[in-house]
Amino acid sequence: MKPKKKNQVVTRVPVVSPNGLPLMPTTPARGRKWIQSGKAVGKRNQVGVFYVQLLCEPSGYKTQEVVAGTDRGKAFTGLAFQSKLATIAIFHVCLPGFYKSKKNSKDRQSVTGKMAKRAELRRTRRGQRIDRKKPFKLRNHRQKRFSNRRQNKLPPSVRANREMELRILTEMSQILPISEIRDEACGGNTKKNGKGISPVTVGQEWFRKQASSIAPVVEVDSRDTEKYRNQLGLVKDKLDKSNQTPETHANDAIALASSAFIEYKKFHTTNTYGHHWVGECVITPAPFLVMTRPKLFRRKLYQENRSKGGVLTRLGGTITPFGFRSGDYVKTTDNKNVVYGWIGGFTNTGKTKKDLSMTTIGHASVNFLRPQ
Repeated sequence: MKPKKKNQVVTRVPVVSPNGLPLMPTTPARGRKWIQSGKAVGKRNQVGVFYVQLLCEPSGYKTQEVVAGTDRGKAFTGLAFQSKLATIAIFHVCLPGFYKSKKNSKDRQSVTGKMAKRAELRRTRRGQRIDRKKPFKLRNHRQKRFSNRRQNKLPPSVRANREMELRILTEMSQILPISEIRDEACGGNTKKNGKGISPVTVGQEWFRKQASSIAPVVEVDSRDTEKYRNQLGLVKDKLDKSNQTPETHANDAIALASSAFIEYKKFHTTNTYGHHWVGECVITPAPFLVMTRPKLFRRKLYQENRSKGGVLTRLGGTITPFGFRSGDYVKTTDNKNVVYGWIGGFTNTGKTKKDLSMTTIGHASVNFLRPQ
């Protein structure tokens, strides 16, 4: 057995008390010893991060600073959780508002695409109710029910993006003692300049107001992010932000969180003056998670094109006639193999019936995980 090197850099595992109170993270080796001796049990939270929950009272409840950093983009966001001596977890978040999974074709999976398609279908149905033989004043036009031009709320696409970031912060705050949230200023002040800046900055103040209920929020100038990143020796990928690697957004989030521990400070002595770095922050390996929202199809009244006989068949939805819902984790048999997977929704087409001959699930669309 090789002896451990002095000051060896290792990752950290979050720890919570028996009553769910977040404590300081520990090393994986110590966490394994706790689990093997029956002092703790291993769990995963809703975003897939592994943590350890103690079954006995901890030796103390004193915690150190754990800072969360958010590097926000239009279609992707980087989230990082950093302490003075370790990086705990980093995320690459695919935002549902504008993120398109297919680059070379029209994709309606984003919130903006879904809203545009919903409006198109609604206007088509509304036009079918109009009797164009009557005078214009006597036609069946929908009357205005309320003023929808108040502009006092976030667009659905921006709200979905900010809510996904808040969801991850909320889940991580239940297993980490987050002391501060460092949020990058994306350029522009929506309070001063009003509308029409960019989708990134529209929900900036709303996000900070909501995140302040988790921990105090500190604004970091976007022009300083590169300075902190270079000091920590982190690499930035500026060519393709859609790459699901730490170099695209997560490293910037680490730099923002580390700005709470290091500072480029002025100094002045008798003979010299200038700037130098003050403080300490250690970057360590950490779990890297790519987060996205399930691609669920909202239930439509009918398909856009009629099938044989002029029938408009059902499309989308999360409920199936077989007792399962979209997103359920199921087990079935396929060619004498046990298969685990998630329900993807109900389709009643000939292609589905031909391709999927599953006795347990019926004609449900399943994403297979692993054979056993």
